[in-house]
Amino acid sequence: MAKPAFKDAPLRREIEDLAKQQDHHTLACWAAECAARVLYIFEKKKTEDLRARDAIDAGRGWIRGEIAMVDARKAAFAAHAAAREANHVAASAASRAAGHAAATAHVKEHAVHAATYAVKAIFYDCLMEEQERRVLEERTWQYQYLLGGCNEHGERTS
Repeated sequence: MAKPAFKDAPLRREIEDLAKQQDHHTLACWAAECAARVLYIFEKKKTEDLRARDAIDAGRGWIRGEIAMVDARKAAFAAHAAAREANHVAASAASRAAGHAAATAHVKEHAVHAATYAVKAIFYDCLMEEQERRVLEERTWQYQYLLGGCNEHGERTS
């Protein structure tokens, strides 16, 4: 059986527009949180694989100034490799979300991809009759979180 075509919420465009107005630090924080919300989807399929978790941790470490951008970027590549090896569409999307979250340290535009892959992970992980509602809920959370911003420690400010 073929996987259903991903259907995003209309809120995606508003999120992309809002993201364009944010600084690099805020986008990295937001991307890490988006990916962390779906990490369980990857980990329930790939219980021994830490690459997605490590990528989120690397992104957060970069936010706090604890690791260099190049190290976050290496973690991003590893998470994308884990996504290719996942053999499960939802788990792959969750790991790609983590990879893009870490890659945001390099280029801030990766943040919107982290958010989209997080939504795709949810879409493919839930029952078909729940997909539209769950995608809208997640996109709404993403929008609200992005409005709030982050402080220098990578914590939400509101």
